[in-house]
Amino acid sequence: MRHLTILGSTGSIGTQTLEVVQEIGGFQVDAISGNQNIDLLEKQYYQFRPSLIAVMEEESAMQLKKRLAAESVRVEGGMEGLLKAATLPSVDTVVTSVVGNVGLAPTFAAIEAGKDIALANKETLVSAGELVMQLIEKHQVHLYPVDSEHSAIFQSLQGNEGNPIRRILLTASGGPFRGKKREELLSVTAKDALKHPNWHMGKKITIDSATLMNKGLEVMEAKWLFGVSAEQIEVLVHPQSILHSAVEYEDGAVIAQLGEADMRVPIQYALTYPKRVKNSFPKLDLFCRNEMTFEKPDAETFPCLSLAYRALQIGGTMPAVLNGANEIAVQRFLDGEIGFLQIPALIEKAMDAYTVIYNYKLEDLLKADAWARAFTSEAVV
Repeated sequence: MRHLTILGSTGSIGTQTLEVVQEIGGFQVDAISGNQNIDLLEKQYYQFRPSLIAVMEEESAMQLKKRLAAESVRVEGGMEGLLKAATLPSVDTVVTSVVGNVGLAPTFAAIEAGKDIALANKETLVSAGELVMQLIEKHQVHLYPVDSEHSAIFQSLQGNEGNPIRRILLTASGGPFRGKKREELLSVTAKDALKHPNWHMGKKITIDSATLMNKGLEVMEAKWLFGVSAEQIEVLVHPQSILHSAVEYEDGAVIAQLGEADMRVPIQYALTYPKRVKNSFPKLDLFCRNEMTFEKPDAETFPCLSLAYRALQIGGTMPAVLNGANEIAVQRFLDGEIGFLQIPALIEKAMDAYTVIYNYKLEDLLKADAWARAFTSEAVV
């Protein structure tokens, strides 16, 4: 039986991970974490009986500790709690599904503690991809992608060790504003942007999908996960979300992974690799889902994708700046402070104002992230 820590158990990926655990069995959930949703954490405790619960928001941690005072469970608050959950001695695999750069330190700690990583926190590889992959190699642990696109690429690589990759074909749904032009996006609201046509996700990643920044972040992840250059990663807008991504080899063969838009499938594969375990999740019916179309992304209307490629090409601490600036810009949009088109404008302004550090450590990445957040919080475009 494998023992799990689920960081971000109250979020979209975290709750679906627990659904997978219930569905297929064979796992013990030893630790869970959340931010403020202690009602759900309490419910998850009674359902899965972890020995440790980490609550990032300190006051919420105290409230949950009082609620569970009669139970034999440790409740820890703040980053210290996340780090304890990530390094719990009994745990084999840490599912990192927290949103944002808060996932960096726990992921590093988990790797150094010899844990395998099921990675759903994009920001870890976006900001610190080089350092993370070096650490993975040093400690001889495994990193399994949870994102549907990176899982599809990972699956398309199986059995092809040693065969050079010509291109990675990274698919995007196009989000709720696919086909619209800039002038049509001047007055869109957060409510409009949160209506994703295919996937049920958290607010931040849904807005990232609408701006195409989500795909930009995935390009950056793919570079580090699969050891390719930015030029080898091509984004295809595929509105049906049936083909989740593909790998083209030097002989022209394209190996792809197809399936319904259900995050539980890539989550399960990350937890059970290399085995494929039977489940009751919906299966793809190609007689009903018989249309697949592909188009180029509109970089003029959705410049976030180009900004991500630019940050990747600049390198150093610039990806951390792009990521931090994006998180703040998205939050300002959700809060009604700025318009949709100001999201990429703010990110670009932060990138233009920043001086890159190339010979960097984790501390430098965290400082770059903090600088980007402070700058973007105050910047006007």
